[in-house]
Amino acid sequence: MNCPCCSGKSYDECCKPYHHGEKHAPTAEALMRSRFSAFAIPNGEYLMDTTFPAKRKLHNKEDLQEWGEINEWTKLEIIRKPNSNQVEFKAFYTDDNGKPQIHHELSDFKQKNDRWYYVKGKFLS
Repeated sequence: MNCPCCSGKSYDECCKPYHHGEKHAPTAEALMRSRFSAFAIPNGEYLMDTTFPAKRKLHNKEDLQEWGEINEWTKLEIIRKPNSNQVEFKAFYTDDNGKPQIHHELSDFKQKNDRWYYVKGKFLS
């Protein structure tokens, strides 16, 4: 199966090793891609585990899992990487009402103990 993150690689050689804890994403972009795939699969536990520990209280695994389940995640487009800690992207999906949606965000990531984590995102129009 092709990886949901639109890398052009198979899921087995792209995001699956991150999702299964075999290795950690080496860059903020790789983490962002793996998180998109975790919504598409869905894998709420991975989404929580890759959220910066101090920010986890703002999220919960069940809601992340549900958002992945109720939507059909169809495409990821990386817009730009202003620096090594930020990724601007568009996530394309179809919501539970069958309506196409675009989630456009500039995400901030932080490295701690040689692991990348999602910190926060700013929604863009």
